[in-house]
Amino acid sequence: MAERNEDNKTTPTATAPKKGDAGEREVKQRVDAENEQGFVGIEVDPTPNSAYTVAGVTAGEPTPETDPGAAKAVGSRRFDAALTGADPARV
Repeated sequence: MAERNEDNKTTPTATAPKKGDAGEREVKQRVDAENEQGFVGIEVDPTPNSAYTVAGVTAGEPTPETDPGAAKAVGSRRFDAALTGADPARV
């Protein structure tokens, strides 16, 4: 609501919040979360890179592509027999 002063001009009694404030807060929260995480999005494969090297493969380090336990740990359903229709031990 506005009040009239002695010159008969209106002056605002309260300031309205800026329209962009809620959106700016949401964007800032998301950017801050990404900065804290260190990257944008989700981590797709937490398997260490060493597991994909010749030394890692010959040492038998598990990867989601070759080991059902590692696949399950990263959320992969690669070895799920209900989805593939195949024997998980033979995939």
